[in-house]
Amino acid sequence: MPTLILVRHGRSTANTAGLLAGWTPGVALDERGAAQAAALPGRLADLPLAQIVTSPLQRCQETLAPLLAARPDVAVTSEERIGECDYGDWSGRKLAELTDEPLMQVVQSHPTAAAFPGGESMRQMQHRAAEAVREWNARVEREHGADAVYLMCSHGDIIKSLVADALGLHLDLFQRISVEPCSITAIRYTRLRPFLVRLGDTGDFASLAPREESSEPDAPVGGGAGAP
Repeated sequence: MPTLILVRHGRSTANTAGLLAGWTPGVALDERGAAQAAALPGRLADLPLAQIVTSPLQRCQETLAPLLAARPDVAVTSEERIGECDYGDWSGRKLAELTDEPLMQVVQSHPTAAAFPGGESMRQMQHRAAEAVREWNARVEREHGADAVYLMCSHGDIIKSLVADALGLHLDLFQRISVEPCSITAIRYTRLRPFLVRLGDTGDFASLAPREESSEPDAPVGGGAGAP
């Protein structure tokens, strides 16, 4: 079965503004996010990509633009099921304002019970994304062979939920996973089980240095802005 390369979009204007973007239109990459996107073709230069699949949201499409320019022969398809979690009424709100919402503690500690007002539940989010991956695995293998490598550009919470699915990790524990902007995660699927072979790789070890917010106990909903 294929190997899936999961790329989180580059840092966005919503990330730096501390907003929970969700499906809010018009959320673009910021200057750093554009630089991250520009570096992506070089980071992936050694990988023969059979297919590229992307969330329909602008920040993912902008992240892929340099890669698509470098590889014009690779087919690209938009896939709504790997679009960001639908945060409903929370979309576009400041994360700092949401901290005291009772639902936030549920999101952090018991995600399987979390459903966003006017949006979807985290269970629904994981289910649709995992179903999309399974269907794309079968399609890519059918069209390109069992050893094919393909790429999906998606969002922090989506990628974390797919990693949890691959590891057989309960969704209630997925907030223990960290996926920074423009990081690369790789899952190799086989007939019997998936193997997580990369997780949140940015190639930037400076981001591991201690910083003030490193003691923050909560996971950043939506994935956060990454290292400063």
